[in-house]
Amino acid sequence: MDQTGHDVTDAELAVLQALWGRGSATIRQLTDALYPGGSVAQYATVQKLLERLEAKGCVRRDRAPWPHVFTATLDRDALIGRRLRAVAERLCGGSLTPLLTHLLSVEALSPQERQELRALLEDRCPKPGPDEARP
Repeated sequence: MDQTGHDVTDAELAVLQALWGRGSATIRQLTDALYPGGSVAQYATVQKLLERLEAKGCVRRDRAPWPHVFTATLDRDALIGRRLRAVAERLCGGSLTPLLTHLLSVEALSPQERQELRALLEDRCPKPGPDEARP
């Protein structure tokens, strides 16, 4: 498994979410975002979380400026996909269909969300042409 295959903890996820929202940030900026008026201990916590995320390959540190600037290298969609795949493996024998059908049956979708879902399905599963056999 590559380094980005490691899962992230909830605390690490909070740091990633802050980076996804900002683009890049220093430890101080992240501490202020996650712990407004944060203490030295909270600064150290964010620093340690960033070190772990860097070791997992989820963030990159730019050491050129001082203070160092961190950027997420793991994007949100990749993490969502990985987590959904893990849930499917554990609960559904690897199939995403039960997860998707459950989400669609219990969640009310807005017209825009339905349109986006239809467009995605059309893009991924185009209709067969007149010469192609239908399943």
